[in-house]
Amino acid sequence: MKRLEEVLKKENRLVIGLMSGTSLDGIDTALVEITGSGRGTQLRQLAFNTTPFPKGFKEFALRNSQTGTSDVADIARLNFLIAQFYADAVDDLCTRSGVRKEDVDLIGSHGQTIHHLPQRTDMFGKSVAATLQIGDPSVLAKLSGVLTVGDFRVGDVALGGQGAPLVPYFDYVMFRSEGATRGLLNIGGIANITYLPKGCGPDDVFAFDTGPGNMIIDQLMVRFFGKDFDQDGEIASAGSIRNDVLEYLMKDEFVHIRPPKSTGRELYGEHFVSALLRKFEGITAEDAIASVTEFTSLAVYENYSSFLAVKGNVDELIVSGGGAHNEFLMESLRRHFYRASVKPAEEIGISSDAKEAICFALLANETISGNPANLKTVTGASRNTILGKICLP
Repeated sequence: MKRLEEVLKKENRLVIGLMSGTSLDGIDTALVEITGSGRGTQLRQLAFNTTPFPKGFKEFALRNSQTGTSDVADIARLNFLIAQFYADAVDDLCTRSGVRKEDVDLIGSHGQTIHHLPQRTDMFGKSVAATLQIGDPSVLAKLSGVLTVGDFRVGDVALGGQGAPLVPYFDYVMFRSEGATRGLLNIGGIANITYLPKGCGPDDVFAFDTGPGNMIIDQLMVRFFGKDFDQDGEIASAGSIRNDVLEYLMKDEFVHIRPPKSTGRELYGEHFVSALLRKFEGITAEDAIASVTEFTSLAVYENYSSFLAVKGNVDELIVSGGGAHNEFLMESLRRHFYRASVKPAEEIGISSDAKEAICFALLANETISGNPANLKTVTGASRNTILGKICLP
């Protein structure tokens, strides 16, 4: 408790944020200096690193994220194993940045989502929704020796929310503008958008998952080429967008559901890709990847035009996540959002790759500062609430 008391007294804190997303590409680790909290937060990125998972881990984790192939013993062990990987990533970042781990005040860890079930179902007389992020923050706190906050999504789901997206709070604190209406689009495994009307307050923020981000693209790249992703969109650029494939994909129910909404591998996992390839047997790899990349972009625009444009057109669409490096995808977004300035997050002073890790550093700081960090207008929760579990080293 003494360590928590010491950190609470500090005006400036060194915080590490950890994020491993649905794509399971590796562990993004960001070191930031945070001053203050809430709307007055000031943040400076000091270091960033991505630590790859061991060979074969991605396939093992994905198998245990799906109904029918998961094993409860494997999930229990993964909960501890991933925390060990996170602890190693913290050590690596501290070594690379020249910062002593003893000087780090706080870790904010998203954890690894293996199942996300925000839609309620009746069980034994109760209405139950659920989300499960593993890589236990208590294990991480003990291994790292650093005060750790994790399990951010659970509290929101407990109050009737989707538990996602949580990045919009970070977007609101850091990127609200008095002069421009901004859309903050993050394209990880899943794509999500935050809508910030110029001069907005917290209740004016609107955000939700739009559908797949890189998830379908990445799975096709593995199937056809044995590669994890489409580097710079080169494969998509070599193919043609098949209108019949795009028409089929745009019938996807999730794209058209009214927010609040969130999704994950439960919807756009292996079964989705298998059904697509059965439907369009014989499609070339290049055409398949071009078509699903266009689907990612068009799904974003369809959600924007259906649910956001009525509130006012965006002046800027700021893109982060791995998708910001896919030139085919970025050009598609520019084509659809032709009235807006479409640009990567670097142009407003933040790393496209580091953004989500930085977000969870900020969310950890909000937790120990006693500030609610979900937005009920975004997640659908009954109220704004303090998120996460504080775990002592």
